[in-house]
Amino acid sequence: MSSTSFKKELFDHLARIGKAVGQGHRLALLEYLAQGARTVESLAQLSGLSVANTSKHLQTLRQAGLVTAHKEGLYVHYALGDPAVVTLLSVVRGIAERRLGEVEELVRDYLLTRDAMEPIPRRELLERMKEGTVTVLDVRPPEEYAAGHLPKAFNIPLRELERRLHELPPGCEVVAYCRGAYCVLSFEAVARLREQGFRARRLEEGFPEWKLAELPVEHFD
Repeated sequence: MSSTSFKKELFDHLARIGKAVGQGHRLALLEYLAQGARTVESLAQLSGLSVANTSKHLQTLRQAGLVTAHKEGLYVHYALGDPAVVTLLSVVRGIAERRLGEVEELVRDYLLTRDAMEPIPRRELLERMKEGTVTVLDVRPPEEYAAGHLPKAFNIPLRELERRLHELPPGCEVVAYCRGAYCVLSFEAVARLREQGFRARRLEEGFPEWKLAELPVEHFD
């Protein structure tokens, strides 16, 4: 095999990754799977796609090695094929924010209007957690919280926040987090908390990035 043929074949294989993530629904499915393993049916419900369409997208991701699948009883459970998929999504996001004006505009007009304050860095939050000067709030659904969460984080899904504010310890600043940098749940939570008189900030990015950084994580067996 010549060097030219070698590189062509190699790049063709590498391009399979690009093709697999070159569709918006598949990026969304990867973000959901970054929270923990899920069935096709639950992913379809989260994404608003049909089960058949969801399954088709997952097969494309599986063929590229980005997700794995195993069957338990009647259901097929999917998971990320490699933790570095979270890094891949982060790189794609960063390039898009810097090079695509449409992405910058969407983030500014939709997310930053809810909270333009700089999020708290992971390491800073970890130190404040050790000092006991902050309350950590996970606003994801309970099943995602159960699959993994920051130590001692309270789980109050966004839809339940107003009626459960009394569960938050008084006095401490609240740091909310959710699925990732573009997850609107934490932006909405911070806005609502401030309306109720809480000091509140967002965690930079979300739970998958925290876990990828090998910071402490708790989960329910």
